[in-house]
Amino acid sequence: MPAIDMDITVIVPTYKRPDDLRQCLDALKRQTLPAARVNVVRRDSDSATAALLAGYDAGGLAMQVHVVDVPGVVAALNIGLEHAVGEAVAMTDDDAAPHPDWLERIAGHFQADARVGGVGGRDRIFQDNRKDDWPPRTRVGVSTWYGRVEGNHNCGVGPAREVEALKGVCMAFRRRAIGALRFDRRLRGRGAQVANEALFGGAIRLAGWTLVYDPAVLVDHYPSVRPDSDQRNQLDQGALRDLIHNATLGHLEYWPAHRAAAIMLYQLLWGSRLSPGVAAALVYTLRGDKLALAALREVVMGTLAGICTCWRTRRADVAPRRAVPFGVQR
Repeated sequence: MPAIDMDITVIVPTYKRPDDLRQCLDALKRQTLPAARVNVVRRDSDSATAALLAGYDAGGLAMQVHVVDVPGVVAALNIGLEHAVGEAVAMTDDDAAPHPDWLERIAGHFQADARVGGVGGRDRIFQDNRKDDWPPRTRVGVSTWYGRVEGNHNCGVGPAREVEALKGVCMAFRRRAIGALRFDRRLRGRGAQVANEALFGGAIRLAGWTLVYDPAVLVDHYPSVRPDSDQRNQLDQGALRDLIHNATLGHLEYWPAHRAAAIMLYQLLWGSRLSPGVAAALVYTLRGDKLALAALREVVMGTLAGICTCWRTRRADVAPRRAVPFGVQR
């Protein structure tokens, strides 16, 4: 087998998690394929992270710190992209610790197949320093034709395979595929800006590249409380509207019109437990869920808002530029 050798920039957006960030950076120092550069992006108001970085011993880590004054992960990721070098860009969260062969395995996929535009892997989730036992899944990062999403990135098993979407805590993209593409500034949310990776990966796929999920590409994930309203599995009404807005925007931008229509119809008629459509809201209301109808209202409003955003901004400067089509040399 040819030797694995590729220059990869790692982007780590961070906000008010200095202890987690230290663990992440320590893990990046142990990579068997050293990062060409590690771009840490912090918020200007985050004094705790600034203090940690000022005293951190980077050792052999080629680390650069960048400061952003705009809330949200999208702005942080875009700053990281602007300062990326090398042939690929890998991204992880500050509350994750990549395994030592993380970058080497990512590079192996890019070197093995020129059509691969993105690589992702499994994030093993730990709560209170104990690994959560999720049932193994073979369907990962895909959805049905009508829009029922099967993520399962944290519990995927089996061989590497092509998928529709990667997960932000463990993903990488070929810079030749990215081109001028940036994370979508139309996304709503004050922090996590849920679905940002789905839209970015969707643009890569639309340009003819493939996305690969490999369960052997591993990070240990220690989910911390998000310092905003976008809490995991505890979405308030505003955050739910933002999530649906972002998902709707992605459907309209990166799926054929007939499939986007089917997905939004499913979203409005059934949806899921946390984001119910009409039928689901009625079922959960009859079962005693007093918030189901309020959640339905946010689903409807978020869907309409996503449609309006797409209509108003498709040709505007705030819309993302396109990925480079496969086979086109930059």
